[in-house]
Amino acid sequence: MTVNRHSSRQEKLDASLLQARLVGAASYDRIAGYFRSSLLEVAGEAIENVTGKVRVVCNSDLEPADVETAKAAQQAMRQSWCASSPEKLATNDAGRGRFARLFGLLVSGKLEVRVLPDAAFGLVHGKAGVIRYDDGRTTSFLGSVNETLSAWRFNYELMWEDDSAEAARWVQTEFDTLWNHVQAVPLADFIVQDVKRLADRQETPLDDWRRDTRASPASAAVESPVYRQEFGLWAHQKYFVKLAFDAHRRGTARFVLADQVGLGKTVQLALAALLMALTGKKPVLILVPKPLLNQWQDELRDLLAIPSAVWMGDAWVDEQGIEHPVNGPDGVRRCPRRFGIVSQGLVVAGNEITAHLLAMSFECVICDESHRARRKKADPKDLTSRPEYNNLAAFLARVSARTKSMLLATATPVQLHPIEAWDLLSILAAGNEAVLGNDWSEWRKPAHCLPVVMGERALSSDVFEAWPWLRNPLPPRSEGTNFRLLRQRFCLDDGTFVASGDLIGSMNGPTRTLLGQIAQDFGRNHNPFIRHIVRRTRQYLEGTIDPATGEPYLKPIRVRLFGEGEDEAVALPPYLQDAYNAAQEFCRLLNQRVRGAGFLKTLLLRRMGSSIYAGRRTTEKMLATWGANRQATDRRAEIGDESIDVDDDDTEPRNATAESEMKNLTAVERAELARCLKALEISQDRDPKFQQVLDYLIGENWLARGCIIFSQYFDSAWWLAESLSRDHLPHEPVGLYAGGANSGILTAGQFKACARDDIKTKVKHGEVRLLIGTDAASEGLNLQRLGTLINLDLPWNPTRLEQRKGRIQRIGQVRDEVFVCNLRYRGSVEDRVHQLLADRLEYIFELFGQIPDVLESLWIDVAQGNVDEAKRLIDGIHQTHPFDNRYAKVENLDWESCAKVLSEGEIRKVLSTGW
Repeated sequence: MTVNRHSSRQEKLDASLLQARLVGAASYDRIAGYFRSSLLEVAGEAIENVTGKVRVVCNSDLEPADVETAKAAQQAMRQSWCASSPEKLATNDAGRGRFARLFGLLVSGKLEVRVLPDAAFGLVHGKAGVIRYDDGRTTSFLGSVNETLSAWRFNYELMWEDDSAEAARWVQTEFDTLWNHVQAVPLADFIVQDVKRLADRQETPLDDWRRDTRASPASAAVESPVYRQEFGLWAHQKYFVKLAFDAHRRGTARFVLADQVGLGKTVQLALAALLMALTGKKPVLILVPKPLLNQWQDELRDLLAIPSAVWMGDAWVDEQGIEHPVNGPDGVRRCPRRFGIVSQGLVVAGNEITAHLLAMSFECVICDESHRARRKKADPKDLTSRPEYNNLAAFLARVSARTKSMLLATATPVQLHPIEAWDLLSILAAGNEAVLGNDWSEWRKPAHCLPVVMGERALSSDVFEAWPWLRNPLPPRSEGTNFRLLRQRFCLDDGTFVASGDLIGSMNGPTRTLLGQIAQDFGRNHNPFIRHIVRRTRQYLEGTIDPATGEPYLKPIRVRLFGEGEDEAVALPPYLQDAYNAAQEFCRLLNQRVRGAGFLKTLLLRRMGSSIYAGRRTTEKMLATWGANRQATDRRAEIGDESIDVDDDDTEPRNATAESEMKNLTAVERAELARCLKALEISQDRDPKFQQVLDYLIGENWLARGCIIFSQYFDSAWWLAESLSRDHLPHEPVGLYAGGANSGILTAGQFKACARDDIKTKVKHGEVRLLIGTDAASEGLNLQRLGTLINLDLPWNPTRLEQRKGRIQRIGQVRDEVFVCNLRYRGSVEDRVHQLLADRLEYIFELFGQIPDVLESLWIDVAQGNVDEAKRLIDGIHQTHPFDNRYAKVENLDWESCAKVLSEGEIRKVLSTGW
């Protein structure tokens, strides 16, 4: 028996110990720290020459919950692997060679790796190994050395080696216990695949990538944060990005991205724009509603590492929060980044910056929530009059001629009438014949083309009659073999958008036969609406099998709804019901006296429907401000905190007269407010919604699955978070996620401010299981760790319910089913909408993929007693969906194995260049 003591102070441990001992070894079992590729940098050749198995059990920052399912374990290991930035080790031949050897060992089965969560045993400090030889000899060692190059070669480390059989048995027992532990999981498939990609990795100069007509979009995406820190892209997302990128390289990309809420439109638009920016030198302009400015900037930075700047009126603010002051309104033309984000409200207001923007030329213009760009009055019976656009639509139509490509995003390209989809295409077509053809095109005449698109009229089988519809515009070669052949016969490249009408006279028999075949399904499958409106639904993606994998394109995540039954509405005790009745009467009186301003006239009912606490605060402040004939100057200041979210519908003008009249309350109106407040003060009943939430969290054990609770108002969210933390969950950290500086963690009722990014990290690592948020958390936030959701209130803007659900029903969710509970008071506006219109709303959802935003007026109509008007609005909606599901056909593009990548530094240099 020999005992050797080794110190890196006296010798190089990699050469004197590891490499030397592995010579002639038959097997090697190793308890390591984290799994890193540098294992082979230390003793790669020696490990390859081991005649038997090499087994490594290592730890990861997996949580115990991560290994409850194979999917969770795979995702957690992927993130742990990517966090080590292995791509930085594959920048030269030596690094790539190490990954090639590692891949060979892993796929051959010679090297096996299992991973344990940190919490299982805490492997960070326990490292040991057993080496066995064919002649029966063994040696074992233990000490501080991790399985990395720096540990074996550079760090100060100690190692104790013992070649006795007894020592080998002792270490082997420890290894076997960890290797066979119930929480030990095999190395993730993604890591093995990524090792192969890194073995082949090459950085391609940007100029070479630009010149390569077959360059893959993956070159700019596969090492971006959305791949290295998140979970990559869905198949449908890659499909759209490539579609837009290819169209841009052909000369123009003009699309409406109309994916259902929760399918990741922002990242698709941003990545497509990134690729466009890298191919050209002009700016990228992004127009979004004011509340989405920061969200867009954050997602550009966090998902794609795109630097950007937001226009604040007198300065640009970059992705690091640094202000870049400018003098004069023409300062909007001096954005310090290639990507500039501007509020739609400035365009709607007719601000003078619009003239400066229209004097510029752009590589790409993006408009989010583009259904806000519409005609002032949509009359389905009048399809011939020239539309009168609102300011946003008018601006987009003008800037469309100033940009190479344009992408419009909306989950509802049709709010109520198909003419709205035509309006969006008309905007895309401004100055561009690729979309609707030239001024003489049949597709420029909505009265002619909409019946064809809606399937109410078929194109003639006579080629002479069909030719005007087909040629103007003529689809590109990418539309299929028939269109490729047709362009070949006419010698037309894809840069020619309109074919001559005279060509019909020179067609031979085979060409006319081909044209007849095209005409048969052109109106249904190849018309401009289908080619330029890309719409995918979750239902289709979850129900369609990818032939390459045998699995759905989108792994189904079922949603089990709670609280939807008619008898499941939350009953109010007598005094609280009296308070709600008084609030309802106050709103009725206000409606009789004041014209317009439907939002403010129903404000009290909205907040009473959220929580009794929010309703009481609103009543008190209305009595103190409106009742005293004081006038507020800002809609967001009505109640004095961020909770008054008016939805910033800045596409419509303010009704200042109505707002002023409203605040001069009559004696009867003030009396109803006072009656409401008195009932709230007398009642000793706790808000029954609180008990409902507690029953789900504790009684149904939703807390163990992780839960997010949404309210549209900050005071409701604060009341619930503080009450739960103080009275029922004193030892549970409760996250509060809101706008401004209102985010933090509550413990035993005590609040500690915390950055929103830190809260997201705590949720990601399971340190926070209960998160209560305003609608600031309903967009751009990934909460796959959580498996349940409670809507404390039901926002009157229906889109937000889908946005909230999308926080947990998204890529990366490890559960096959998530739970969603919707709370509403019995007899409230929300309850009456549910009872009277639920069947109709379900139909509308199936028709459009979500509830159109304009149907927010339904809640206002019901609140004001206009139930018949609400029914009339829904019943008047067109009964046929204007779009085919053709673009739901998704091709599986392999980006994950892309080894030719663009330099991160080169990309940043290009994008950091100002306008």
